[in-house]
Amino acid sequence: MLARFTVGKVDAGMAILLTEDNHLIEFPSLLLPAGVAAGAVVNISVRRDPSAESAERREFFELQERVLREFGTAPPEPPHLQVRSTTQTSVTLSWTPLVLHAADLRSLEVYRDGERCHLNFPALESRWAKVTGLEVDREYEFFLRMRTSAGTFESNRLRTRTHTLDNLTGIHVSFGPREQQEQQDAIDAIKECLDRIGARWSDSVTADTTHLLARRQGGTSYEAATRWNIPVVKPEWLFVCEQKGRLQPAGTYYLRGSMTGAMSGGSGAINTNMSVDANAANASPSVNGLRSPTAI
Repeated sequence: MLARFTVGKVDAGMAILLTEDNHLIEFPSLLLPAGVAAGAVVNISVRRDPSAESAERREFFELQERVLREFGTAPPEPPHLQVRSTTQTSVTLSWTPLVLHAADLRSLEVYRDGERCHLNFPALESRWAKVTGLEVDREYEFFLRMRTSAGTFESNRLRTRTHTLDNLTGIHVSFGPREQQEQQDAIDAIKECLDRIGARWSDSVTADTTHLLARRQGGTSYEAATRWNIPVVKPEWLFVCEQKGRLQPAGTYYLRGSMTGAMSGGSGAINTNMSVDANAANASPSVNGLRSPTAI
């Protein structure tokens, strides 16, 4: 199609063209031939390009298919929740790595008996959370709710019971600084005691650590324990627990200056021992957000 126009006016970037039947058309002046001014006559040819249409349509549908394959066929996978450790007043939960595919994570929440716990994860890469302030010898139900840009997904629901006072298997100690005169035999005696009561130990402070056994302040383990509000006690506390056959108050065995805040909160076998909070038996369950120096 060939159309003839008379240039009526040329402004910066835009020209006014006049048709033979006196219609005004705005036309980009950059597309006009060089030197065109008012009064000039120009012929403009317009034609359809079917081959270009087919190519653009093909590219568009190919893009749609790629978007569908990448974002529409692989939704996020619900996480799998499991119990990592249990004590008289706390439960440590862990879960499998989050598989989001192309979705974005909005939030991650732990629910206890249908109620959301106020959550403060150490780091998402750590994949664990410690719920404290629970009652002794009581069954709880937990599940994880993952909110993403592709929807909300829930993990499996699991039930677990907190330990009784005579169940010492939830104790998990780490070893802190010792006096120079303390021999390896003393450490071996502590490990033998742990074996007898079914408890565990580790060389460094971890998410499962319930107590740090130490004779003096200082060191990496001591700093991590104080930062994470883990009780730092003398080894005698462990032997008394074995002797009595039940969990004992740790307040009288705290290393001087290590748990001042916890000792001032109250007393009792539960409040001064297995729970981070001094008033754990009377407090509502919450999540102990330990902040690890390295990344779940």
